[in-house]
Amino acid sequence: MSKIIISSDSTSDLSAELKEKYGIKIIPLGVTLGTDVYRDGVDITPDDIYAHHEKTGELPKTTATNVGEGIEYFEELTKDGDAVIHFTISSSMSSTYNNSCMAAEDFDNVYVIDAANLSTGSGLLVLAAAEMAQQGMEAAQIVEEIEKLKPCVDASFVIDSLEYLHKGGRCSALAMLGANLLKLKPCIEVKNGSMGVGKKYRGMYGRVLAEYVDERLQNVEDIDTSRVFVTHAGCKPEIVDAVVEQVKSKGIFDEVLLTRAGCTVSSHCGANTLGILFIRKSPIA
Repeated sequence: MSKIIISSDSTSDLSAELKEKYGIKIIPLGVTLGTDVYRDGVDITPDDIYAHHEKTGELPKTTATNVGEGIEYFEELTKDGDAVIHFTISSSMSSTYNNSCMAAEDFDNVYVIDAANLSTGSGLLVLAAAEMAQQGMEAAQIVEEIEKLKPCVDASFVIDSLEYLHKGGRCSALAMLGANLLKLKPCIEVKNGSMGVGKKYRGMYGRVLAEYVDERLQNVEDIDTSRVFVTHAGCKPEIVDAVVEQVKSKGIFDEVLLTRAGCTVSSHCGANTLGILFIRKSPIA
């Protein structure tokens, strides 16, 4: 009997436990360090990226899955007649979505969704689709419901240092200097598929995160309380634990999930990046 397979590129940053629990399939993006090419989450980790940067000063380059890789991937997933709903990182951040659409053209049972997000902002949609599939919904109906959910995803991160963004050409030297002098920690928000700077916090990172969590979890009546992700890129365990406990202590969510950001977020934002990500009941303006 055919079924619906939920799939994602590696940027959804779901843990091994969640991928196993929901049967989610993953295709890795490419990561280039120096002259070597790796597969995100398969033969390279964020810690490898940090070590390379510390040793050489070089940032990695991330590479979208190409059309040929997508065709082979979809052929394997559909060989038993199963339908596939495949999520990609926002099309404004990578060519992965367009390449995946081209790869899916020869399949009548593959649905490609532009998550219009990254990291566990996409992961929230992936899990929602997996639960809909478990409930017996048809693939086309799941896609329709996910499209309604996309603008409701509240995805943000607080960055401790602008060094990676600066080296990657996403932050000017003047802005980085000013942020360092003032100890500013910018909140990066994802809206309409693109990243932008929200509030700029000031102070020590741990105290900033506590303020950030309190502010993001206001207006509880507009929050889908089923789950929240605490997702970080190489933060100290005591900082992560404090945020998780703070979120749990509010008693808002049925499920508080902790995940480590993969190579894509880590490549652009660096270590000491942390966000809480959840779904709201209404679209975010």
